[in-house]
Amino acid sequence: MKGSPSRAVVGNVLVVALLAVLAWLLLRLHLQEDWWLAAPLASHWRWAAGTLTAYAALCALLWWRGRTRDDVGSAAGEAPTLLVWASQTGFAQQLSERSAEVLRAAGVPVRVRGLHQVDAALLQQTTRVLLIASTTGEGDPPDHTLPFLRRVMPQDMALPQLHYGVLALGDRSYGHFCAFGHQLDAWLRQHGAHPLFDTVEVDNADPAALRHWQQLLGQLGGNATELPDWAPAQYQPWQLQARRQENPGSPGAATWRVSLVPADGVLPAWQAGDVAEIGPQHSPVEVDAWLATHARDGAAMVEEQPLRDWLARSHLPVLPDAVPADDMALVATLKPLPHREYSIASMPGEGHVLLLLRRLLRPDGTPGLGSGWLCDYAALGGRINLRFRGNPNFHPPAPDAPLILIGNGTGIAGLRAHLRARVDLGAGRNWLLFGERTAAHDFYFKEDLQRWQRDGMIARLDTVFSRDGGEHRYVQDRLLAQLDTLRQWVRDGATILVCGSLQGMAPAVDAVIEQALGREGKEALIVAGRYRRDVY
Repeated sequence: MKGSPSRAVVGNVLVVALLAVLAWLLLRLHLQEDWWLAAPLASHWRWAAGTLTAYAALCALLWWRGRTRDDVGSAAGEAPTLLVWASQTGFAQQLSERSAEVLRAAGVPVRVRGLHQVDAALLQQTTRVLLIASTTGEGDPPDHTLPFLRRVMPQDMALPQLHYGVLALGDRSYGHFCAFGHQLDAWLRQHGAHPLFDTVEVDNADPAALRHWQQLLGQLGGNATELPDWAPAQYQPWQLQARRQENPGSPGAATWRVSLVPADGVLPAWQAGDVAEIGPQHSPVEVDAWLATHARDGAAMVEEQPLRDWLARSHLPVLPDAVPADDMALVATLKPLPHREYSIASMPGEGHVLLLLRRLLRPDGTPGLGSGWLCDYAALGGRINLRFRGNPNFHPPAPDAPLILIGNGTGIAGLRAHLRARVDLGAGRNWLLFGERTAAHDFYFKEDLQRWQRDGMIARLDTVFSRDGGEHRYVQDRLLAQLDTLRQWVRDGATILVCGSLQGMAPAVDAVIEQALGREGKEALIVAGRYRRDVY
């Protein structure tokens, strides 16, 4: 993997080198013949010893700053997440430091280690690990990982308590793309560990893949962090065409259907499974309040844009001393708001991007960043910043293969796109299992799904609503009751796509699939690309 070494590491090395040169020059100065003859011997040795002591103290300070930092468990008793890097050039280590920052900002305790520092005992006492692994050359692991490869991987150990995620770094111009990341993923699966999500592949530091990883970190932290994106997206202008609440009266949070069209009228192509990245904004009321508090003119132009627009897209400075007096200087200090990801529920032939999103509330009752913008603040016909992220791990199988779609909540959005694509191709061997709270309020896309079932485009439609009572409460319960059917569809060549909750539904469904097929059978599906997940 080609990449940049950690700036912190490089900086420390350069400082140490400069200090070494300085110490050497001072000693040469003090040891010059004239000074040596003129000064008392004791004075010379005191000077030299003092210089070396100062040099040693500064080296110790650098070591202290760069030492491994372990967080204690959270107040709720949550054990630290183990964040492991495997790096040849330092890029994976740098990403691990950024990942730790995201998790800590969300209140998640973190323990950071290089893979060479990880042993069997550490893995067996850990419940959640995130690995950031580079691949070098033609599929080789980084050099420092050799102790782990020789001492840990050959061991026969059980890790049923461990949940993990992998960020695999690679370069498609080399053979065996992301091979070491996939090797770690396969090894963990074989020893009973449970993946939190499918391995995230990064091609030559691809910004979109890194933004996706950062989004997953935020989800693991309970969406409690709104740190700026590591590599901000280059958005395109779209327009908010329509929106409506889909579940008025539901016992759950409000869910909204949002339709977007390109501002230039030219609809780009995308595939089922792809994701829309939205650049959110603050509400106009919030921006105007900030401008009034700091006595600034929102209409003032900075680089051909009103100051109000710059502020709407950025984290608003909080402290008075963090607000420069000059508008240009202020804009230079602003950090852009992070993007929000949403599964695309429509296909290009429908003429618009269709989203289904839950309106989330912060602890203080204010709307969440992305859902607040799309559901509450953005004006109909107004500009929405959007870009697509290809999601190849969740693209559809061949149309002649059977397809099993499993999801809950707003996860139905990504599954609807797959069904729409299959309908367009005339592929009717589809089985949908969907779960929500109530049939009366939360049966999203009900008309579409029932029409496709009547037309023979959905062979099986199993719905479960947890608040309505009945034999099965959750989608995994309905799947468990259909093990023989699941096995038959898999024997017939079916691909399984799961979309929805990372915390509850996805691991429960994964356990049912393993019960039906066995661990080896499930892993064979994963390797063949016939079991894929898009969970959040």
